[in-house]
Amino acid sequence: MWGPPEESMRLRNAWRTAVLALVVTLLVSLGAACELPAGAQPAPTPTLSAPTASRSPTAATATASPAPAGVAPLEAQTAASGFAVAIRDVAGRVRPSVVQITSEQIRLDQFNQPFTVPAGVGSGVIYDAQGHVLTNNHVVEGAQRLLVSLPDGRSASGKLVGRDPLTDLAVVQISVGNLPVAELGDSGKLQVGDWVVAIGNALALPGGPTVTAGVVSALGRTIQEPAGPTGGAGPFLFDVIQTDAPINPGNSGGPLVNLQGQVVGINTLVAGQAEPGVPAQGIGFAIAINTAKPIADQLVATGRAVHPYLGIGYVPLSPAIAAQLGIPYREGAVVVRVAADSPAAQTGLRQGDVITEIDGTPLKTDSALAQIVNSHKPGDTLTLSVVRGNQRLTVTVKLGETPSP
Repeated sequence: MWGPPEESMRLRNAWRTAVLALVVTLLVSLGAACELPAGAQPAPTPTLSAPTASRSPTAATATASPAPAGVAPLEAQTAASGFAVAIRDVAGRVRPSVVQITSEQIRLDQFNQPFTVPAGVGSGVIYDAQGHVLTNNHVVEGAQRLLVSLPDGRSASGKLVGRDPLTDLAVVQISVGNLPVAELGDSGKLQVGDWVVAIGNALALPGGPTVTAGVVSALGRTIQEPAGPTGGAGPFLFDVIQTDAPINPGNSGGPLVNLQGQVVGINTLVAGQAEPGVPAQGIGFAIAINTAKPIADQLVATGRAVHPYLGIGYVPLSPAIAAQLGIPYREGAVVVRVAADSPAAQTGLRQGDVITEIDGTPLKTDSALAQIVNSHKPGDTLTLSVVRGNQRLTVTVKLGETPSP
């Protein structure tokens, strides 16, 4: 039997309150169970609208949707596509001006008739309308004839304009009409990490120059080239660009190019091995075009390049040599040869002398002596600190000009 009306009303209100509290509790529990991870955004509520006709959206106007698993986002795909187009454009602009240079030797057959045989293959780049080709000295050194082949199938005899062993640069000229010419850039604007393209006749493979890409790994390197055909230590090269763009035999003399299609270096050599039995990977070197262009200008103008000349051969001072000589020094350059009639000979430098300083600067690295001398010009005077046996001498020498090769 029901109680009074007001009591029934109180019971009904209490029942509604209990049910509402239960519903709220359940909703809170479900919300906690479905809570998004920190930083995540809830999925937007889809809205439907009538379809409209439109053109395919461009990369700038398209609304990106989540990429399927394993597929790069639209921005990455667009960047990769743009990079591929840039490399293709660079290859299309510069590759036609990259030539193959075949060094030939003249031989006599069994009937004493002359014939030519290829002695080596390298690369070069046509850099002006007069047909001048910039390449490496070691590509043309010792050649009796030069055959220059263009990617378009034409070929011509090359005339050696001049070569410079100290910078490993040379200029060859061809007389061919309507030549493709590469644009020279400014290597001083390069930064580590910039993309570059190497073009050259890798392994002399048929079909024209090979195109590879990489980055500028380092700038301002100093490296020493291997010994040349006549033996002895190779020259030091300064302000060299290091790159991981693959460079192989046959690439020597070919251009290193920025993404604007401008030549910024001349590919010269690669690091063979880090230590005996451990090959180096991804380390190639190119002579900066800001170094190469002035040398090329001198070669075209006079057939030779002018460098300061001391006139010695030397090896770095090592602990073993220091012990043998009985001197307490560990840094310097040991004179092993003095050229006749050279500035060094006229000053009285001798084999076995140890040069420890030049103009007060200690010779702490293998290349320090060459770098200091190379920073001067013929006619400049240097002050050398020399150890000779138990004596310490100060020698003043006036630099001359490096003899022609």
